[in-house]
This record gives sequence, structure tokens and C-alpha cells, in this order.
Amino acid sequence: MARTRAADYDDKRRSILDRSATAFACEGYDKTSMAQIAKICGFSKGLLYHYYENKEALLTDILRTHLDELLVCVGKAVETKRPPVEQLRVLCTELLYAYEHADAEHKLQLNELGFLPPEKQTNLKSLERQLVDIFAHAIVEANPALKTTPKLVKPLTMSQFGMLNWSHLWFRPDGDMDRAGYANVVTTLIVNGSAPLVIPSTS
Repeated sequence: MARTRAADYDDKRRSILDRSATAFACEGYDKTSMAQIAKICGFSKGLLYHYYENKEALLTDILRTHLDELLVCVGKAVETKRPPVEQLRVLCTELLYAYEHADAEHKLQLNELGFLPPEKQTNLKSLERQLVDIFAHAIVEANPALKTTPKLVKPLTMSQFGMLNWSHLWFRPDGDMDRAGYANVVTTLIVNGSAPLVIPSTS
């Protein structure tokens, strides 16, 4: 007979993910044991293994959950139609606010993905590509002349992600600029900076 899932299963699972992400980000995935994770979560090792069979499964679920949440966040922004430049600005803003309480998960995505086996990396990178494709499309819509110079789309998109993804190294909530303000800076740099690089369409 199958074991009945506890009513608080999902809450405990989320607690494990959040605390494990913090531990992995602070101590390093390779230096953190399942015994340490169990202690941090206030669980027995046996209970932790009821949720995750090993560190690999735990890191995979942390990253998959994080990327799924980012896609849901920007997906909702895409559903509301806006002028193209404003749409790109909103996407940048939503992504930055999605990062607000996910510094640990974000660091793991950037730095620890390589610890996973190739097939699991492939699945997670597929989610990353979906996110990149959403922003690439928005950049082209914001500067339609890029359709005549498609080789610039990837460099511009990845430059945008570089500005957004690494902001956690310097951004401070009590600083001179909030996340929406920085999203506006990034959008302006991408849109205005790309304009001189492309060949205007003559159609």
C-alpha cells in the first residue's frame, strides 16, 4: 500500500529547498553534506531522505523550482500587452523583483549547475533558454531593426542578462535606486545602445 503523503508535505519540502539553497550558496554545494542539511532543517536524516534521496536530487529541485518560478513571473508580464519598450522594461523589472528573495537560488544557478550530471543540466538549461527566448523576443520588438541584423540579438540579450543577473553583487535595497529604477536603466541601455548598431529596415 502506498504511503500517505502528510498534509504539510509541500510546506516542509519548500522549507528544505529554501534552507538548503542558503546552505549550498554559503558553504558550497560540494562542501555541504546531507547530514548538515538535516541539522539545518531540524530534521532527522531519515526524514530528509524521505523527501530527497541525495544532494543531487535536492540541488536539481532547487534549480528547477527557481527557474519555474522565474518563468511564471515573466510569463504573467508577457500576457499583458504593452508598447514594446515598456514591455521590455516590465520584463526586466519583474525579473529583478523575482530575484529579490532568491539570492541563494540565483547564485546556485550561476555557479553550481555544473555539479549536476549532463542530462539534468540539459533539462535545466532548457528552462533557462525559455527565459532567454522571452527576453530576446522582447528586445527585437523594442528595436524592430534588429530583424535585419539578427546576429546582434544574442549578444544584446546576454548583455542584458549580465546586467540583471550580476546586480546581486552590488545592489542594496536601501541604496539610491530601487529595482524598478535599475530595470529602467538596463532597458534604456539595451534599446538606445542597440539603435546605432543595426541597419534600419527599408521595407
